[in-house]
Amino acid sequence: MAGLLGSSSTVVFTSRRASLSPSAAILSAPLLSGHNFGKKLYGGIGVGKSQLRLVVRNVATEVSTVEKARRLAKESARPVYPFPAIVGQDEMKLCLLLNVIDPKIGGVMIMGDRGTGKSTTVRSLVDLLPEIKVVAGDPFNSDPEDPESMGMEVRESLLNGMELEVVLTKINMVDLPLGATEDRVCGTIDIEKALTEGVKAFEPGLLAKANRGILYVDEVNLLDDHLVDVLLDSAASGWNTVEREGISISHPARFILIGSGNPEEGELRPQLLDRFGMHAQVGTVRDAELRVKIVEERARFDRNPQEFRDSYKNEQDKLQNQITTARSNLSKVQIDHELRVKISKVCSELNVDGLRGDIVTNRAAKALAALKGRDQVTPEDIATVIPNCLRHRLRKDPLESIDSGLLVIEKFYEVFN
Repeated sequence: MAGLLGSSSTVVFTSRRASLSPSAAILSAPLLSGHNFGKKLYGGIGVGKSQLRLVVRNVATEVSTVEKARRLAKESARPVYPFPAIVGQDEMKLCLLLNVIDPKIGGVMIMGDRGTGKSTTVRSLVDLLPEIKVVAGDPFNSDPEDPESMGMEVRESLLNGMELEVVLTKINMVDLPLGATEDRVCGTIDIEKALTEGVKAFEPGLLAKANRGILYVDEVNLLDDHLVDVLLDSAASGWNTVEREGISISHPARFILIGSGNPEEGELRPQLLDRFGMHAQVGTVRDAELRVKIVEERARFDRNPQEFRDSYKNEQDKLQNQITTARSNLSKVQIDHELRVKISKVCSELNVDGLRGDIVTNRAAKALAALKGRDQVTPEDIATVIPNCLRHRLRKDPLESIDSGLLVIEKFYEVFN
């Protein structure tokens, strides 16, 4: 079964067009002013022209119950290897971080030798994922402010002027197992209920849970062709449509697709490979001292996972704050027109099909600049990300191997110099 990672925050909002009912207890501005969080949560967020207000119902019971649930979930969750503790593999780590900062990059494909920490690194991202606003109780993680990321029911409720309860929750990371059926991935429609009661009873699948999150496919090159087609369709359109016996249901399915695999077990279809925004190659560490360090760190984690995680807590918090700052400043990052022209010239001279390479390179360079705390893209930023953005798009023959990046770098320096 797929593992759904991430935890929910306890912050609750209510967004509505009409005035609130008298039964709801509303915190007034003077009451909030005595607390630091009050000023942060109150005001400025809403859908359309609606106002956002903080609703509190039975504070003591609600807070204690949520805190208890969060504590139990945290204690029962499988300990995750901390991201800063990953030794080496800088290329893979950078690609993952850039996708967290800007999900529109389009995901990353990680190919490399077995036992090089591909799955461990991807799953360690769960601690770094930022919080997003979602409509409470919605199976599709609908965005209360973006109609394109809303489920049909939420959109209809909003048009009818109904209130939307909004919560802050961490971005989901959903594992797609190789043995998953199409119904488990896409969701199913209860035909019997539809025929007898005239109700569209839909059981959401993994694509619904992955909306506005991350969909991780380990050993993606071994995935069945029919599931590959489903992922291609959803990744291209951002929507998943399920049709059974004349009944059709659609829901948003915008996700970051992260795949990992071993090239010895077979290459990906070119159509699927092109859907990944970036491509990272992972090799086995050859330095003896570094190998010893990796073995010792892993042994320390296996002995006492919590103690090991605590030793990296400061680095983890620092990196998480860096990601949060980069996401908030991403829209301010600029890239000169001259640099854009040179990026497109590199893509053109390498005979890259389509414009995905141009778009992804621009986005990745801006995300890297934001990660470094700058508001202007430099040629060095482009040189860092362009091999990962283009090398998997150069293969014309399925029997050819993916370029290591040297061809892209040579063309980059030829154009930029």
